[in-house]
Amino acid sequence: MSGGKKSRHGRGEKESSKPFNFSDFDVTVRELPAGIEDHALWSGGYPYDKRLKRSTYETQLRQLQIELLKLQSHIRQSKQRIVVLFEGRDSAGKGGCIQRFMQHLNPRHARAVALSKPTDAERGQWYFQRYVAHMPTSGNMVLFDRSWYNRAGVERVMGFCDDEQLADFLREAPQFEALLTRDGIHLFKIFLTIGREMQLKRLHERQHDPLKRWKLTGTDLAAIDKWDAYTEAKHDLFRFTHTTECPWTVVRSNDKRRARLEAIRHVLKGFEYAGKDEDAIGDADDQVIGSGPEFFYTPPEDEA
Repeated sequence: MSGGKKSRHGRGEKESSKPFNFSDFDVTVRELPAGIEDHALWSGGYPYDKRLKRSTYETQLRQLQIELLKLQSHIRQSKQRIVVLFEGRDSAGKGGCIQRFMQHLNPRHARAVALSKPTDAERGQWYFQRYVAHMPTSGNMVLFDRSWYNRAGVERVMGFCDDEQLADFLREAPQFEALLTRDGIHLFKIFLTIGREMQLKRLHERQHDPLKRWKLTGTDLAAIDKWDAYTEAKHDLFRFTHTTECPWTVVRSNDKRRARLEAIRHVLKGFEYAGKDEDAIGDADDQVIGSGPEFFYTPPEDEA
């Protein structure tokens, strides 16, 4: 792959510049501070010092999307069901991953779900009820842009749920997911991680690019000062809801191109289907995607 690797805690040439004081960040200032720009790509201990070349990315993406079409045909014929949920910090790249998944699939049998905040009626229901309504029928695929894990993330950090509700969720989520998988649903849980400087860079882009400004919400802005709270929430999420039956897979997504490829590759590797081209799918990059302590928990100075 294009772009040199560095050690997990290595330092590139630009990283010798003075780190940015996060308390000084102001998203409304048009010019992005150099300290953020210089550190963004390798923030959070990202293992590459360059983005994947566009030509390499586009070639691999096309090959993987062809394989996705083969998988969709297989799912249709075998009447199976797939659910892929994407979680991660604001601006981690969830929507972009889903867009590349969906780009060439038959939309009659694949759809993306991004729910807004619950209505008054939904708040009075069983917490998982509104997500159950979006589960796929046989032969279909559903991709969640955020999911029931809102409770363990934004609801927890922003105070939209209380401690008892959070504890109930962390206990019940694995049980809920076990019910789904026992009923035959193929469930993939993908968590996209980014470094702090990369998050600030992307939020800054949303603020100052008219075509991206719609992505920036009040919750996004509030998240800027809640990095540590989201980190604690992330650690508890993995601690309580990473199970043998329904494991989490983490994708380091400072480079969106690599993240998109690895997410698609991960789902494809979960199936056998007619005409599967292993060479086109390729091998997973174990510095970018993985499942385990080295991906779930990182040192404080490198939190993703």
